[in-house]
Amino acid sequence: QVQLVESGGGLVQAGGSLRLACVASGRTFSTYAMAWFRQAPGKEREFVTGFSSSGLRIDYVDSVKGRFTISRDNAKNTVYLQMNGLKPEDTAVYYCTLRAPGGWYPTVGRTTDEYAYWGQGTQVTVSS
Repeated sequence: QVQLVESGGGLVQAGGSLRLACVASGRTFSTYAMAWFRQAPGKEREFVTGFSSSGLRIDYVDSVKGRFTISRDNAKNTVYLQMNGLKPEDTAVYYCTLRAPGGWYPTVGRTTDEYAYWGQGTQVTVSS
């Protein structure tokens, strides 16, 4: 069983920045295929950004390209989401997620059913 714990959400004005962190349990973190999704009130949970297992492939949803950056620190079992230039439409609960460990995923999964473990979520609110 893998546990994911997110932190770093909060309230920020439009144009501001936040950095989310997700700490994962497990011994093979360096091969984890991880991603960030978000869910706004009344909307479906949507893909934001993620890594392939190798970490060499990274995808972003078009709406955050150039503003958000995903990164990982394997020594700390942590994935980060740096969010700059935040907009009110970025307001959502942000979830860290992981594809089933032990598998090798050469591409980035962009749908919720490709992921096996989810964190509890962290609220990001951007005021105008």
